[in-house]
Amino acid sequence: QVQPVESGGGSVETGGSLTLSCTGFGYVYSQYSLAWFRRSPGKEREGVAGIGHDGFTVYANSVEGRFTISKDNAKNTLYLQMNSLISEDTAMYYCAAGPYGVPSLRDDEYLYWGQGTQVSVSS
Repeated sequence: QVQPVESGGGSVETGGSLTLSCTGFGYVYSQYSLAWFRRSPGKEREGVAGIGHDGFTVYANSVEGRFTISKDNAKNTLYLQMNSLISEDTAMYYCAAGPYGVPSLRDDEYLYWGQGTQVSVSS
């Protein structure tokens, strides 16, 4: 069964850091591309970062250099390390898995989704 579950969200001040985790990918973990998306109030869902089964990564321009996506194959866990957080990063964050070898930031390429974890950044 594939049921991603996110954790690690919370409230931080501007400039702070958080690390999100996602487990529950099941058999798709090693075969699919994995990604993080987010949705802020009043905005459409946007891709944040993606990682292919071979480790190739892609980032949104808005987070490049501040966020790092990674995987721990021993734990079948996806991570998103978020540094230098700003108020614009406030959103519900979702992990996702999709069957394409090369990761993208298009949500229509992902089949399995978690329920989300809230990240709030205050000044």
